[in-house]
Amino acid sequence: MDFSLTPSLVALQKRTRTFVNDIVIPRERDPRRAQHGPSDDLRRELVGHARDAGLLSPQLPRELGGLGLSYVEKAVVFEAAGYSMLGPVALNCAAPDEGNMHLLDAVATPEQKERWLRPMAAGETRSCFCMTEPHPGAGSDPSLMKTTAVKDGDDFVINGRKWLITGADGAAFTIIMARTIIDGEDVGATMFVADLPTSGFRIDRELVTLDSSFTGGHAEILLENVRVPASDILGQIGQGFRNAQVRLVPARLTHCMRWLGAARRAHDIAADYARKREAFGAVIAAHQGIGFMLADNEIDLHTARIGIWHTAWLLDQGERAGLESSMLKVYCSEAVWRVVDRCVQVLGGMGVTGDTEVERIFRDIRAFRIYDGPSEVHRWNIARKLNKAAA
Repeated sequence: MDFSLTPSLVALQKRTRTFVNDIVIPRERDPRRAQHGPSDDLRRELVGHARDAGLLSPQLPRELGGLGLSYVEKAVVFEAAGYSMLGPVALNCAAPDEGNMHLLDAVATPEQKERWLRPMAAGETRSCFCMTEPHPGAGSDPSLMKTTAVKDGDDFVINGRKWLITGADGAAFTIIMARTIIDGEDVGATMFVADLPTSGFRIDRELVTLDSSFTGGHAEILLENVRVPASDILGQIGQGFRNAQVRLVPARLTHCMRWLGAARRAHDIAADYARKREAFGAVIAAHQGIGFMLADNEIDLHTARIGIWHTAWLLDQGERAGLESSMLKVYCSEAVWRVVDRCVQVLGGMGVTGDTEVERIFRDIRAFRIYDGPSEVHRWNIARKLNKAAA
């Protein structure tokens, strides 16, 4: 693996950093950035600036208006975008849309791509992915899925409840995972796409969460007789879980890329403060208690970045990299949490106030150890694979 960056990639990294610093960061205190995330009005404004800067949807193929980046190139650009938590929103590469765009590009029919993917690629629309359910439904164990889609003529009728659905409020369409019942037989999970708003799809409540950087927030969704024509099935009937892996494996990695940028921002703020704040006759960075925390931050940031680049390189080589992305998701989510936690400590009282962006990053980044699979589930899967290999 070659760790050098091409001149064109270095130039793109610099352009992205400049855009985030000059356009995005000044809007972090915009009142339209509220408890449930940036408003759609703020999102559209940021997207417009990214479009003008030639940075919109960098992850997508050029024929869809993107920059056609490889995974290694995405790693560089997504980290630069993630330096502000509004950066991925501006570049139209934030979750859940980035993962949904990748899924649609890989699985959707040409007609479905024109209908749903192309407007989202242009930053005109948003989406949500309805998979997780409240107890006793599917969470970390997708086999517990309770939502059903029963075939009725040329349509499927979907009933169930979904929970912690990101971006549902204001989404133009949703991808729904449901157990599929045909002639009374459960034939497996299937993905269905439904335009929103639609009859029977209801936001039952908005969830109050630690994080506040996803447009549309998080919601609990009630599905009551949502009718979807068979033509709006995404992929194949009964292949929902298999197709979900098309989305989830790279989505773990792109999450790591973005959050690495946010952790680097927190570290830069804390390091700058430590070089200026004085205590006991010296700037606090000169005291080992603070200096060692900053050194540990550098170690965690560097190691996470190398892991991201390696896993991205594997995907670029055509590998599935499922095991590697699981390992990295655990390591990176815990490493960036350690980094930001130390930053709060370095900042002292300022770290628990809104005077810097670190306090918000601290709240937002904690959820990453749960999103896209808790660390414990990934460790269990890794251990299970080790046991199978030894058998």
